[in-house]
Amino acid sequence: MSINSADTTVSTTASDQVGRPFTATVPGTPRIGPRRELKRAIEGYWAGRVSAAELEQTAAGLRRDTVEQLAAAGFDSIPVNTFSYYDQVLDTAVLLGALPRRFDGIADPLDRYFAAARGTADIAPLEMTKWFDTNYHYLVPEIGGDTTFGLHPDKVLGEIAEARARGVDARPVIIGPITFLALAKAVDGAPAPLTRIDDLLGVYEQLFAQLAQAGVAWVQIDEPVLVTDYAEDLPALANSVYLRLGAVTERPALFVNTYFGDPGASLAALARTPVEAIGVDLVEGSVDSVVVVPELADKLLVAGVVDGRNIWRTDLDKALATLGTLLGSARALAVSTSCSTLHVPYTLDAEDELDDNLRGWLAFAAQKYDEVGVLARALRNGRESEREAFEASAAALATRTSDPRPHVPAVRARLAAVTDTDITRMPAAERIAAQNSQLGLPPLPTTTIGSYPQTSAIRLARAALRSGEIDESEYERRMRAEIADVVALQEKLGLDVLVHGEPERNDMVQYFAEQLDGFFATANGWVQSYGTRCVRPPILYGDVVRTQPMTVDWITFAQSLTNKPVKGMLTGPVTILAWSFVRDDQPLSESADQIALAIRDETVDLEKAGITIIQVDEPALRELLPLRDADKQRYLDWAVRAFRLSTSGVADSSQIHTHLCYSEFGEVIGAIADLDADVTSIEAARSAMEILDDLNAVGFSNGVGPGVYDIHSPRVPGTAEIERSLRAALKAVGPQRLWVNPDCGLKTRTPGEVIASLTNLVTAATTVRADVEV
Repeated sequence: MSINSADTTVSTTASDQVGRPFTATVPGTPRIGPRRELKRAIEGYWAGRVSAAELEQTAAGLRRDTVEQLAAAGFDSIPVNTFSYYDQVLDTAVLLGALPRRFDGIADPLDRYFAAARGTADIAPLEMTKWFDTNYHYLVPEIGGDTTFGLHPDKVLGEIAEARARGVDARPVIIGPITFLALAKAVDGAPAPLTRIDDLLGVYEQLFAQLAQAGVAWVQIDEPVLVTDYAEDLPALANSVYLRLGAVTERPALFVNTYFGDPGASLAALARTPVEAIGVDLVEGSVDSVVVVPELADKLLVAGVVDGRNIWRTDLDKALATLGTLLGSARALAVSTSCSTLHVPYTLDAEDELDDNLRGWLAFAAQKYDEVGVLARALRNGRESEREAFEASAAALATRTSDPRPHVPAVRARLAAVTDTDITRMPAAERIAAQNSQLGLPPLPTTTIGSYPQTSAIRLARAALRSGEIDESEYERRMRAEIADVVALQEKLGLDVLVHGEPERNDMVQYFAEQLDGFFATANGWVQSYGTRCVRPPILYGDVVRTQPMTVDWITFAQSLTNKPVKGMLTGPVTILAWSFVRDDQPLSESADQIALAIRDETVDLEKAGITIIQVDEPALRELLPLRDADKQRYLDWAVRAFRLSTSGVADSSQIHTHLCYSEFGEVIGAIADLDADVTSIEAARSAMEILDDLNAVGFSNGVGPGVYDIHSPRVPGTAEIERSLRAALKAVGPQRLWVNPDCGLKTRTPGEVIASLTNLVTAATTVRADVEV
């Protein structure tokens, strides 16, 4: 068949379905399993308890269940290749032959894949950072001078065949060439990865030919980078790339999907190419920017009107009105979620403790699929055909207005009374003098970030408490025993500033959410953060109220066991916000300030209890940064204000620490300095201390602890390796300011790995300390 576009005519040779518009779909789906089956299978494989065949059997079952669920929802285009054993960007690197050469010596493909993700005893893994402005982490491809792209399509073709065996005409999902290279990192002096675009497009052309030969009707090419200001010429690049790919004579129909924001000028640039379909996020993006693009008239427009990354029920009438506005703007219209539902839990059906009002406000992945189906049928047959669903939606949403929990007058009055004095401490130089006098720490003080391994004993105790097998007093006794063990271990290792190890905390955000009014913590709302790391983001649905101290008893108990300072460990307001499903009925800045007041009260109570070092972690500072330059400074202003509001209630002699990890920090480097924490620990092990020069460039002069131990890998760094990192750090940071610590908390590591790594860390710090002059 022939499909006309504004620029050219493309002939396709695939099945009769090529280019035929579909009406209901989703860009991607969760893959960890509703009960985290994949997590357990992969970790069993790593431990040698599960064979490769057993792991694949679990994975195949999850893929089957997903395909069947989407087919049952009435979708007429079903995505595949959204499943991953670890990360979709790593999968794409494998597909394109872009794994670094250092992994070539690992013969088994699965072990080579996991080595790239996690490293081995001898080989460093790929770097890890955040996927746009989400809490999902991806592995950063490395593009060097010796990178030779080549097609390895077995995974893609295998998942297509799986779906086809079940009678499903599957649509493979591939990360697009622009996004892949934009997210990659140049290594070994190579030029910017995007300079390799022409080389890479040849591989995509080969892939399209193989998909066409396999009878694939549609291929989805994800290009979320097009909603950013990554480069000024991004629209022109999109146009040239998809003119070339659209001109391939043997290919499926191309569905280029954008999400997480408004593609702006890139939308019209794409529409002027031969691609058959374009996806737009109409939750984060604007309808107005779509209806003014006349070139969409011969395209299938895939309208993301159901929120794919938050958990609120869709206002069906509002969404249908949006879809109605788009009728006539495109050749055909399909209903979709705004992005992959990778970012939300599987289903509300597993939540038994929701009250009726709150349940009515929510929609997890399964409920979102139902909403997409309802809207697609209503668009086709009229609202009256789905009247019951629309009325239920309206009735549930009406209770958000009448419920008192979203608006607590006392909270709003307290925020209205905040002044600049409440967010300001004395200058850093005056503070550090008072702190040095009080703490008496050596040069290059050693510490850890917060958590220690969550052992099986800890997890069993938590499960026993939930089941009623033990009571609160017995649980507290067990956790105090764990704290005592961790404190004793740190003293034995010779660390200078200790932590209590956080055994009582299930998660650094959920723990606080469970103690703050305005939050609800789910029982089974798991989402993937990276690899096998799964979290249950709490739901922020109302105004935030701290009713009692949350950490004081645990920290003061730990401090009673040692003469060394023990850090009070808190999670900052921006991170609590970023790692929760947040309310959508007020600005994020207002929610951040409400959380900041709760954390402020906790810092004051810790100080009153004699805790002189308090760490307020903000690893998500970069994560919430808007994707468009015009919006970034406004965000940074309120994010910094919220941190300062949470930390400015204590005396100057109390030392405030913060921690940041696993993000590209360049764009927020000024804000990191503006936080004005007395000590900032920051991820640096995988990035070779690059962050220190950036901090110095913006005049950062407070204490800093660049991580010297990559805790996301099972490998134990040697003493000499840590010494080299510290000596490199000392070239940028004087010994008066340099702290020695891991990249992040130790929760996910084994006790043996931790003891070995921290032994080497302390030994290295002692050696380097002896060589420096203060």
